[in-house]
Amino acid sequence: MKERILTNWTFTRAFYLIIGLFVIIQSYMGHEWFGIAFGGYFAAMGLFAFGCASGNCADGNCSAEPKQNTIADVNFEDDKTK
Repeated sequence: MKERILTNWTFTRAFYLIIGLFVIIQSYMGHEWFGIAFGGYFAAMGLFAFGCASGNCADGNCSAEPKQNTIADVNFEDDKTK
């Protein structure tokens, strides 16, 4: 856990942490208790590098490969209307 917190910092992780802390502070000052949980979620994403803040999903296998169409996939039909 310590290694996960201290390594692989990116701009996105720092951004999530800063925005999360900002939302927590503003929610506390405005007595908006739901906002503290909301900001805590984003701060935790930045601090612990999970979800979007890590650059991929938590398990690291979230990249979706685009499906490449080939000519064999295309169905050509003659449109002969009289």
